[in-house]
Amino acid sequence: MRNYSKTGGRKGLPGYRTPSSFRGKVLDVVRKIPKGKTLSYKEVAGRAGNPKAYRAVGNIMNKNRDPGVPCHRVIRSDGGIGGYAFGEKKKREILKKEGADI
Repeated sequence: MRNYSKTGGRKGLPGYRTPSSFRGKVLDVVRKIPKGKTLSYKEVAGRAGNPKAYRAVGNIMNKNRDPGVPCHRVIRSDGGIGGYAFGEKKKREILKKEGADI
């Protein structure tokens, strides 16, 4: 019952809802970022249909617990690394290992 309100009764990851929700669109965009590439929070917001919602993208990334969503590939528009659950140093290490130009 606890997850019902987050998923609308659908089985799956809590908080995902449907692909048509903004959250679902953001997660789909981020899933498609290839290794070695990055997008800014603002670019992700734009591709998800709301370019002004870049702060919401940051919140969605912060709450993401799905390992299939490479949230470490989302960085700041100014080229800064941005936040990461395991720390900025770890985020930078992962991106360098993947071949991202940061």
